Amino acid sequence: MTKRPSPFMHVLNRVDTGLSWIEAFIVATSMLVIAINTIANVISRYVLSHSLYFSEELNEIFMVTVTFVGLGYVTRKGRHIRMSAIYDMVPEAARRYLMAFIALSTAAVMFLLAWEAWEYVAKVAARGRVTPAMQVPLWITYIGVVVGLVLTGIQYLATVWVNLTRRESVWISHEETDAYDDPELITLLELQEEHDKRETTP
Repeated sequence: MTKRPSPFMHVLNRVDTGLSWIEAFIVATSMLVIAINTIANVISRYVLSHSLYFSEELNEIFMVTVTFVGLGYVTRKGRHIRMSAIYDMVPEAARRYLMAFIALSTAAVMFLLAWEAWEYVAKVAARGRVTPAMQVPLWITYIGVVVGLVLTGIQYLATVWVNLTRRESVWISHEETDAYDDPELITLLELQEEHDKRETTP
């Protein structure tokens, strides 16, 4: 009989699905705006002989948004950089708890950085500063940093939870286990194995 997920896990999965949709929407929209803005600026430069005055500034705003909101997506997919020298030396039975500790520590750092970023955004907003070209409130350009760090912190907390509640593997994210492999690396290893077989075959 299949074990039904707990109500908390059901809520966690629903929240994670919602966050995934928000991240994907923000990143995809930002990349689309950057592409359209860049193309329009090139056309304006070569057809009208002058660049769009706001083009560079707009791209900078959305590049910041993509960079920091994209952190949550990278964390969810387990694609973040990991320093695993000590982790690899730990017995397999203890890795789940070490991963939970790492994720919890990282979540704390993410939320601390988000708080510091929020305080900075609040100071910028209080001073009423605006961007040079578009004259929009400067704090808007930094809000993506706060959102991205909070979403990343939530992802690391989800990683802590699954490592403490799921016993079948070590989870490097809410969705991916430690058995996750890079498809490109797998392909290269398979090609190398086939090459070695051909070399050894008389």
